[in-house]
This record gives sequence, structure tokens and C-alpha cells, in this order.
Amino acid sequence: FGGYRVVSPLPGDGPSNPLTKAVVADAGAWLANFRAHPALALVPLLGIVGPLLAALGFRARHEGLTFLASSLGIACIIATVGLSMFPVILPSNTHPGHALTVFDASSSRATLRNMLIATVIFLPIILAYTAWVYRVLWGKVSDRDITAPG
Repeated sequence: FGGYRVVSPLPGDGPSNPLTKAVVADAGAWLANFRAHPALALVPLLGIVGPLLAALGFRARHEGLTFLASSLGIACIIATVGLSMFPVILPSNTHPGHALTVFDASSSRATLRNMLIATVIFLPIILAYTAWVYRVLWGKVSDRDITAPG
């Protein structure tokens, strides 16, 4: 499988300019991050093990294990794609130099600061509401609950 590799210096702390970077298509480049950081190989491995554990948990009727293993598997499968492509997040098959990197897609410092402030304010509200809904709707629904009047 081909991958993409950035061959120009990446901006570390200044505004990015998508026109100044150079990205090339390279065979096997999607494995570069795993070669550079071997511990990352654990992520795709857990992406395989998670669904297998979920199937075993389902068969043994362990709902908690099934939920956690399924969640772990899905998260690791998605993370594997991100780790394989980083820093390229939107490759271009026709013009590799037009690929979008994480650094090209980043916002300005002011925008990031404003979003941090909004997150600090609204995330606790959203988490509190989610916890309340989870507590209210806690438990399994049985046939008796569905057929009971009122």
C-alpha cells in the first residue's frame, strides 16, 4: 500500500502555509510512524483484540466486558488510521503536494484559545446533563416494561 510522506520542514509554532510544504507518495509510508515508534503497534493489535473480546463477552453474557471491549476495538481501529496517516490527514491521489496536513488544518492561536475557553465552560454542563440522563434511564428494558400499561 502506498502512503504519503512530508519531505519539507513542518511549522512548529507559527502560522502554517499549505503552499510551502512538500508531500510525496511513497510505498509503505503509512508504516513510518509505527517504525519510528514501535509501541504504537499496540493500537492496531488492540483494534483486532477488542472485537474478539467483545464476541467472547457477548457469548458469556458479560455486558460490561462486551461494551468495554467493543468500545476499545472501535477506538483503536479509528486511531490506527490516524496514526498511519499522521501528519497527513487528507491525502490527494492526483497531486500529493496538495495533501492537507494537521499543521495546515490547524487554527490560529486566538481561535484555539477561544475554543479552549468555550470547552472549559460548556463541557462540564454537557457531562453533567449526560450523567443525569444516564442515571434516569439506567437499567435494562424487559418485555414486561414494554407491555405494562401507563
